Amino acid sequence: MKPRQRSKTSRAATEYRYEKLTWPEINDAIDLGKVCIVPCGAVEQHGHHLPLDVDLVCPTGIARGAGELVPDKMLVLPTVCYGYTGHVMDFPGTINSHYTHFLDHVLDITKSLAYHGFKKIMLLNGHGSNMPILDLVARRTNLETDAECILGAWWNLLTVDPKFLPSWRESKFPGGCAHACELETSLYLYLDGDNVRKDKIKSDVISFNEENSPFNYVDLFGSGPATLVSWTSSYSDTGVLGAAKLATAEKGKRAYQEAVIQLARFATWFKDRPKDRRRDLHRRKPTMPMPWNQANG
Repeated sequence: MKPRQRSKTSRAATEYRYEKLTWPEINDAIDLGKVCIVPCGAVEQHGHHLPLDVDLVCPTGIARGAGELVPDKMLVLPTVCYGYTGHVMDFPGTINSHYTHFLDHVLDITKSLAYHGFKKIMLLNGHGSNMPILDLVARRTNLETDAECILGAWWNLLTVDPKFLPSWRESKFPGGCAHACELETSLYLYLDGDNVRKDKIKSDVISFNEENSPFNYVDLFGSGPATLVSWTSSYSDTGVLGAAKLATAEKGKRAYQEAVIQLARFATWFKDRPKDRRRDLHRRKPTMPMPWNQANG
């Protein structure tokens, strides 16, 4: 049966906010083959100068900015607000979601989208420690549904154009851009500058980065090959990991614009990319079901 023809007046082609559509308009968005962007963040300390919602404001702002650029190609879902932050619980205000709860919660979202008919999904992460869990969510979505799911961190959108970061970054690598740092503070100054405690902006270091080990170091744009990740309070007294004093709203604007452009480019590419096709290479057909819920075909 062919899908019903979309109404020419449907909002689905011009509305990028998932939650602002009605259920018939969701059917239209599915017919359009829109890419679903799921911002994922955390409620977590960001030093003395930034609020607890940095990891929500940054990916959400970038996702919505890209949605405004290409509303016919993407839908931005409501943000997943609570992430994996157990290692930061020594700092008051941080809210932790147990890693199994977090994984299951986001997987429920991707599976719901796949069930309804959305076949291209991106998890846009805003909190570094979410990455391994969201990677597993994306992998499981790809194996257990007929949709395709990709994970990306918003800061890595700044690496698509190899000329951007060298022209933007002033802080040293590694460590200058890590947490409540040159990058996060700049972007927050641009997106919500009135809520930055500007008189309390101070740079700080990750103590183990100062060991100058070729193995054990951290930065948003690269970590050591054998990095020890433990309690945040064991390597920081303030919760600031990086050169926050180098942050400016103008830098934030440039980072925002670059990330938005690259996310819009990604959605445009991903939307029409042919799906990878599975091939069963067993000589003899397996005699038992796959030991988890897999997609058909």
